[in-house]
Amino acid sequence: MNVSHYKDALLKKRAELVDTAGLNSLQNSMEHNNGRQGDMADQASGNNEVHIQLRLKQTDAKILQAIDEALMRIEKGAFGLCRDCGEPIAEARLNAIPWTRVCITCKEKQKA
Repeated sequence: MNVSHYKDALLKKRAELVDTAGLNSLQNSMEHNNGRQGDMADQASGNNEVHIQLRLKQTDAKILQAIDEALMRIEKGAFGLCRDCGEPIAEARLNAIPWTRVCITCKEKQKA
């Protein structure tokens, strides 16, 4: 397994998330919403937009944490091993989600 390929992919995704994680768009939405412009429907729409952006930021933060953990596993030589069963994670899964912590079998068990 070419770990440097995954490390590059993780660092690229991390930079992408950090780049878009700026609070500018969220802050602008909140300031616009606090201006109380428009009717009640406009204000509700503004509130909804802020809520959606907050949820996206939370998701980005979780992915960022998972990426940092994956980079630590690379450093420790444990990258590509399932956290739950210890078996190797399929390369197809790592290619799709390089920050994954578990193999597909263990992931399916979590969902059940």
